[in-house]
Amino acid sequence: MARLPEPVARMRTAVRDSLADLPRGALVLAACSGGPDSVALADTLTFVAPRAGLRAGLVTVDHGLQDGSAARAAEVAEWGRSVGLDPSEVAAVRVMGSGGPEAAAREARYAALDWAAERHGAQAVLLGHTRDDQAETVLLALTRGSGPRGIAGMRAVRGRYRRPLLDVARADTHAACDERGLKAWTDPHNSDPRFKRSALRRAMDVLTGTLGEDIVPNLARTAELVAADTDLLDSLAEADLAECRDGDRLRVEAVAALSPPVRQRVLRAWIFQLGVNRAGFGHRHLRAVDALVVAWHGQGPTFLPGGVAVARAGGFLEAGPALGDRIRAAGRPRV
Repeated sequence: MARLPEPVARMRTAVRDSLADLPRGALVLAACSGGPDSVALADTLTFVAPRAGLRAGLVTVDHGLQDGSAARAAEVAEWGRSVGLDPSEVAAVRVMGSGGPEAAAREARYAALDWAAERHGAQAVLLGHTRDDQAETVLLALTRGSGPRGIAGMRAVRGRYRRPLLDVARADTHAACDERGLKAWTDPHNSDPRFKRSALRRAMDVLTGTLGEDIVPNLARTAELVAADTDLLDSLAEADLAECRDGDRLRVEAVAALSPPVRQRVLRAWIFQLGVNRAGFGHRHLRAVDALVVAWHGQGPTFLPGGVAVARAGGFLEAGPALGDRIRAAGRPRV
């Protein structure tokens, strides 16, 4: 009996471990772009799922951003059906979000995957991000000054989404395609320097050549270590947010007593519960809200993306769409 190629074995072990907690009969969808990483992932799922008592399907998203994208998506779905993935379908989207083309495409893609998962009752959606993708995410976060939340990178599990390949090298997914005779598509956007992640991949080749091959696993391990600390701080902030609440308001005295990392997480969580757009929210907004707590000198409200205003009034932080107009109409700061 021929020995199973190591890249294929690593893929199967990673996917099997990521699905170990799912009940028998659960449906798992592979998000498949047609590229080597996601094709290798979908192919691996066809082997692992039935042996674990699970059902397996595929969704490919047509962003409509390149000539021939509809035909390529149809080919991917047809391949999925040919290897027994059911359902295996195309989700066509319109990319119209804010935050640049990459962010807009990502937003549309996840909306389509959510819709497919809910319609079919899938308990998990697998994404083909590799260890190399994780390393790139950490570097991008550093260049943007994102702090620990960005450096923590992508999570192996977040809601219904699972990334089984975060400990698998991109070279392994390509090798698995070769070993299995899988035909994958090379997206020209992945080498287009107009896109930040694509440009970074070229820089990664230089960094690897200069600093050695260990840079990729080391960056990925950094993400894992920072993620553990971030999760702990987030859990503390969740409990403290409940203690600081007074209805929809926050008690300034209680928030001010928290340590800075927890305090800023409390404010961030509260702000997002107000419905503020995450894509438009940045550190400068958080810093301005934090100043209402720890550097209060009678300043007016802080305006956040989406028309939400946060102000300090009578020992509380409160928010609302018309709050700024109300305070300005009073002709004096509220303290």
